[in-house]
Amino acid sequence: MLPLCSSSTSMAKPSLTLPTNSFSTLPHLPSFQNTSPLPSTPFNSQFLGLKLSHSSISKTPSSLPSTSSFKRVSIFAKVTKGTKPPPFTLKDQDGKTVSLDKFKGKPLVLYFYPADETPGCTKQACAFRDSYEKFKKAGAQVVGISGDDSASHKAFATKYRLPFTLLSDQGNKVRKEWGVPGDFFGSLPGRETYVIDKNGVVQLVYNNQFQPEKHIDETLKLLQSL
Repeated sequence: MLPLCSSSTSMAKPSLTLPTNSFSTLPHLPSFQNTSPLPSTPFNSQFLGLKLSHSSISKTPSSLPSTSSFKRVSIFAKVTKGTKPPPFTLKDQDGKTVSLDKFKGKPLVLYFYPADETPGCTKQACAFRDSYEKFKKAGAQVVGISGDDSASHKAFATKYRLPFTLLSDQGNKVRKEWGVPGDFFGSLPGRETYVIDKNGVVQLVYNNQFQPEKHIDETLKLLQSL
């Protein structure tokens, strides 16, 4: 059995004596200093659509934005319950000009979606299609808006037999005017649904990017209570 370490101070401690000039005989070590800056050429990252660069990474903490500045740039919806949304005039899937005023006099379900033919947007559009008779029974009209052009909307509506209007908001001008918030730090257009009553006043604002079917459930629930 190995002996246990002892804390006794009775053991003799060896002493080491160095010559007084021993440190002066040590060789001179070269100084290593990296004077070349990191390259400033930006590189792209696919993580959440963010673009990073060497120069942004090398910033000192004092040069980074404060927490308060992040709050200032946060996106908040401008169109809220009880307000009247800004007017617009856009082209539908047939290339015809459509204004928001056209839908006055009946409840309107207007939903913004990211893009045609994406899985979530296709599921949402087909869910509106499958419940379209329920919306008609509630006296409501359904309109979808995305940044795709009229030709893309036409192909999308034809392929999935969509019985409602799709409007082309190229450049996302209306989306910005309505203040529709984006997802993933604004890199992905948001999915937001508005229920507007016959007087043009918003009665519901519903946002859910990852459960597109819930937009139909929530809007029907409200329409049936009006």
